[in-house]
Amino acid sequence: MPVADRTPVIEVKGLTARFGDDIILQDVSFQVFPGEILVVLGGSGCGKSTLLKHLVGLYQPYAGQVLIHGVDINTEDEAELRRLRMGFGVLFQSGALFGSMTLAENVALPLTEYTDLSPDLIGHIVKMKLGLVNLSGYENHLPEELSGGMKKRAGLARAMALDPTILFFDEPSAGLDPITSVELDLLIKSLNAGMSTTMVVVTHELESIFNIAHRVLMLDKTARGIIAQGDPRELKEKSSDPRVVNFFNRRPAGPQQERA
Repeated sequence: MPVADRTPVIEVKGLTARFGDDIILQDVSFQVFPGEILVVLGGSGCGKSTLLKHLVGLYQPYAGQVLIHGVDINTEDEAELRRLRMGFGVLFQSGALFGSMTLAENVALPLTEYTDLSPDLIGHIVKMKLGLVNLSGYENHLPEELSGGMKKRAGLARAMALDPTILFFDEPSAGLDPITSVELDLLIKSLNAGMSTTMVVVTHELESIFNIAHRVLMLDKTARGIIAQGDPRELKEKSSDPRVVNFFNRRPAGPQQERA
């Protein structure tokens, strides 16, 4: 994808993530550019979700930096972190909706928490955000009354409530049937194209990767970091790393590759 502005929105420098003596990621560095859909992929246990949680500030790195718009999110004071967090939204794997609240109340929550907007204006914004994810008319429904795909879209509407410049997705297609997954992929692409929102998506779903990714980062559990990055189609056809070729072509690793 051509990116006019090469000033990174997100910059990760020498990130090391560990839990006790267990090192999950070591010396990981990369950048994410404005309007880009970057997909983070890899096999189970490679650190995809761990990396995402560092990017949104839920985890602090053992070493290294995570910069959002040039600001280190792990060294700033609470006021600056609050300002930064208003600029990004997160769609968690489950949707993370509050079961006792209607969809309208769920989407309104960030607006009531972070702004001084009037109830009428908040209501107008909520209807607009639900309309963007094709949930107009569902304002008064509870999460339990929705399908899995609708819950994901409602979670996305809430993630977009504050008009973020960055959206983070944790396994957005998890638990969805193939048709619903494709519909969500198309929605993600449409929002990215229409709003130029920078997106970081964690997934291992190959079809979604090829549908939405401008660029991918592939993590590997043994390497504890990035083993490939670029256009997923080029990596599938041209990579010289058997781990990358196997992943994109759905091939099991042979005995020699497993020991590598």
